[in-house]
Amino acid sequence: MPTFETLLGGLSAREFLAEYWQKKPLLIRQAVPGFTGVLEHDELFELACDADVESRYIRLPADGLEGEWTLEHGPQSRGRLRGRKQPWTVLVQGLNLWVPDGDRLLHCFDFIPQARLDDLMVSYAVDGGGVGPHFDNYDVFLLQGTGKRRWQISDQADRTLIEGAPLRILKNFQPTEDWVLEPGDMLYLPPHWAHNGIAIGECTTYSIGFRSPTAQELGSEFLGWLQERIRLDGIYTDPDLELQQNSAEIGSRMVDQIAGMLSGIRWSRADIEEFVGAYLTEPKAHVFFEPPEQTLSRKAFERAVRAHGFALDARSLLLFSAAGFHLNGELLEFEPALHGVVARLAHQRSLPAADFAACPTELLDMLHDWYESGFGRPCN
Repeated sequence: MPTFETLLGGLSAREFLAEYWQKKPLLIRQAVPGFTGVLEHDELFELACDADVESRYIRLPADGLEGEWTLEHGPQSRGRLRGRKQPWTVLVQGLNLWVPDGDRLLHCFDFIPQARLDDLMVSYAVDGGGVGPHFDNYDVFLLQGTGKRRWQISDQADRTLIEGAPLRILKNFQPTEDWVLEPGDMLYLPPHWAHNGIAIGECTTYSIGFRSPTAQELGSEFLGWLQERIRLDGIYTDPDLELQQNSAEIGSRMVDQIAGMLSGIRWSRADIEEFVGAYLTEPKAHVFFEPPEQTLSRKAFERAVRAHGFALDARSLLLFSAAGFHLNGELLEFEPALHGVVARLAHQRSLPAADFAACPTELLDMLHDWYESGFGRPCN
C-alpha cells in the first residue's frame, strides 16, 4: 500500500489540496513504487464474468473514432475476454467491495473526505485498447498497474461529442500533454479535463474516483427524502363555492388555497444535515450485505474483538455530521459518551483490540448488531 512519502510526489496533503485539487493535473512518477495492481488478470476476468459485479466491455471501432463502438454491460463471457482482432478494454467497478487490498488502496486517499470517495475501478486493456477521448465530471486518480498506458490530456473548451456513440466520446480532442505511465506512476485529473488513455501492450489501470452529484440529483433525492417525513394538516374545502360559467376552468381561488396549503412545506439546515448523512451513506442499488454464515454469540463476539479488534465491512459507509452518525443510510442512536470512539471507527475503518480493553457494554452491543447484519466483523 502507498505511503505519503511517495503517493503525492513529496507533497503534503495540504499542499496538494491548495495547489492541485480541482485546479490542475499532477503527474506523479512512482507514486506507489513496485505497484502492479491488487489482483491477477484471471481474478479480474472472474469478477467481470460475475453477475453481481458491475462491469463494462468496450471495443474500439476498427475504422477510427467515428466507426461502430461496442459497449456490453456485464456479466461478461470468457470468450469475449479472449479477443485480439480489435482493441478492447474491460472495466470492473467497485473493486474495493470485492478485493480487500482494493478497499485498502481506496482508503489511502482518505485525505479527501470519505463523503467524497466513490469507488475503485480497474480497467484491463489489450494493446491499443481504451475508452476513447472523454471527460469526467469528477476528480480521478489514475494509478498504473501492470504494463504501460499512454495518457493524452487537454483543458479544451470544445466538448462536442460523437453522435450515436454509446459512450460520451469527444469529437475534436486536441491533446496538449502526452505521457506514458509505467507501473506505480499516477496521474491526477480535476473535473472536465479531457483525457485519452491508450494501452501499450496489455495493461491495467486503477481509477480512484470521487462523488460529484449534480444539483438536479441532489434536489430529486432530497424531495424524495422529504416526502417520507413531511406532514401537512388540513383538507381542501370550498364552502363559499360560486357557480362558474365554464366548469372546466381551474379557478384562481382554488389555486390560492392550494398554494396556501403547500406553503406549509418547510425544511431547515438540520433537515439538510440529516438528509446528507442518509444520502451519502445509502448503499448503491447493487450492494447487499451478507450476515455471517455461523454467527458468533454475544459473548464469543466480545472475546473476539477484545483479542483482535473490529473492522467495518468494505461495503459499509459510516459518516457523521451535526445531525449525528449515519451507517448505510440509517441514523444511529447511542449515548454521547460513545461519539469519540465511533468517530475513530468511521475515520480509521477499524478499531484495534486495545480500544476494547475497557469498552462500554453499549458499544459492544451495537457492534454485535452490526456484525449480525454483515456491516462489520472482528478482525482476523
